Order: sequence, then structure tokens, then C-alpha cells
Amino acid sequence: MKYLIIGLGNIGPDYAHTRHNIGFDIADQLVKDLGGSFDNIRLAYYAEVSFKGKKLHVIKPTTFMNLSGKAVNYWMKELKIAPENVLVVVDDLALPLGKLRLKLQGSSAGHNGLKSIEEVCGGQNYARLRFGIGSDYPKGRQVDFVLGLFDKDEQLELPALIDKSVDLIKSYVTVGPAHTMTAFNK
Repeated sequence: MKYLIIGLGNIGPDYAHTRHNIGFDIADQLVKDLGGSFDNIRLAYYAEVSFKGKKLHVIKPTTFMNLSGKAVNYWMKELKIAPENVLVVVDDLALPLGKLRLKLQGSSAGHNGLKSIEEVCGGQNYARLRFGIGSDYPKGRQVDFVLGLFDKDEQLELPALIDKSVDLIKSYVTVGPAHTMTAFNK
């Protein structure tokens, strides 16, 4: 069984470790934990790792967030992976910091990366791991908040929250979505 795990984010040092790039950070930790490394290949940083007999193809699109669908579509076709074996890791303003929510399908909820995937890949029938980044920003400052770094207190919490996200991904590919949602969607 093989899976395509997509960490969403924006490439470049200006975006590194921002709230919007938590998908990249989680993908990095997953690949590191499983002894892999990324190569810059067609439209994405790509890594192939294994976990308990499952092959995980992990990408971080190099297309920028708003064009993520182009990379996801390419890799789904290239690897012949069906939507039910795709998991997109994405930041979510509607959830408190570190709250994890695994969903098997659903709307983009205004997230430009998910909108792009829906438009290019033709639907919402793929799983997504939503990582809460909170919404503690002044009115009209959403973009600055999302593209900003986590504050010092949040940064202290991040390693454990990222590890929990990696555990969720490992659970998803081994015991399946139903058990994983029961264990992690609290």
C-alpha cells in the first residue's frame, strides 16, 4: 500500500517556519523520523520512506501555496495514487494552536492551498490533517499573522505538537482513518 503525504507551505527563507508553513515542518519531521531525505524533483521536494510495510511518498510543493494543486495533481498521476490514499497537511486558523483535526473530505474553508488542490485535482475527496495555528490577530491582519512566525511561547510547544502530528500520520497509514480520528480528533 502506498500513500502520498503532502505538506503545504511556501518555498523560500522568507516563509520558513511561519504558521502557514506548518505543513512543511510536519513533512520534514516525518521524513527525518523515518530516515529519509528530500530531493528537489518536478514541482516539489520529494522523499520516499517506509513505515510498517507502507510506502510513503512525501512532497512539499515548490509551486507556492496558491498553486499547490499543480504539484499534487502531477504526483498523484506520476505515482498512480488514488485520492483515498492522499493526505494533505495544512494550517488552520479556525482551530486553536496545536489542535489536530483529521477529515476525510470537506471544503477548503477559504484556504488557498486546498482551493488549488480542489480545482486542479477535481474535488474534495482526499484526507486532510488540519493543524490549528490559532487566530489571535487584530482585525484586518490575518495575512501578517498567517505568514508570521510562531511567538516564543508557541515555539516552545511546537516540537511536541509536530511529533503528535507525525504520530497521527503514522496511525493514518497503518490503522486507518476511523481509528486515527477516534484517537486524535479530541
